[in-house]
Amino acid sequence: MHVTPPASPEPSPPPKRPTRAGSLKDLAAEAYTYVGFSAILTAALPLVAASHVRHKGELPRMPGRWVRRVGRATAALTPLWDFTIEGPAPDDIQSRPHVVVANHLSLADPFLLSALPWDMLWVAKEELLRLPLIGWIMRLGGDVSLKRGSGESVRAMFEQCRRALDGGLSVMLFPEGTRATKSGVQPFKDGAFELAIEQGVPILPIAIAGTEHCMRKGSGRLGRATAIARILAPEETKALSPTDLGALRDRTRERIAAAAAELELKLR
Repeated sequence: MHVTPPASPEPSPPPKRPTRAGSLKDLAAEAYTYVGFSAILTAALPLVAASHVRHKGELPRMPGRWVRRVGRATAALTPLWDFTIEGPAPDDIQSRPHVVVANHLSLADPFLLSALPWDMLWVAKEELLRLPLIGWIMRLGGDVSLKRGSGESVRAMFEQCRRALDGGLSVMLFPEGTRATKSGVQPFKDGAFELAIEQGVPILPIAIAGTEHCMRKGSGRLGRATAIARILAPEETKALSPTDLGALRDRTRERIAAAAAELELKLR
């Protein structure tokens, strides 16, 4: 019996080479962003310096506004980032100072939070304020340098924060002390809550999600990301004493962690 051999299968077409269009597009956007950032910072430096000189001896409300304008301009410039602020600001935020606290994910957090519609004195780690351009602008804008592990630096920081609060200017701190890891919101340090109780001003919690993809820790590369900051209801401290510090700290952390988890789900 003659058996007809099966027909040879058609040769498979060679696999397509993966396209690099997306990565090239992101690289171009990253380069454009860095060039734009440099241009904005260079142009803003003399303006912030002029405001610093003009308002020397005063609370850095006006110089700080210039710094936040720079933050908003740079965030708006880049095609890589899509930022949103959720939640209403407290009704009395312009007339009564608050201690504002947020979880900390990335060096991009200040760019996101620059869109908050009120004046604040910011506390930033010393290394950030040493950077060219951005660090110079933050110093001229009145932001407070904090050297981790230095008791003298911590005392000076708190004194500047007290002076700001006494003058009606809110202050902004990241109570984790450093950027969080994948394990979520880290334990909060006492300082911001001790300050709020001592001064009798509210704690204003803010939850952040998504900025870890904007600028990854340990890398100078920028990433494409959507990020959200949600303003939560304030925690009043007028009736609190130092013995309430731990409960206030932990309650605030739990609220921020829960809101941040909700925002993470929303971003997926």
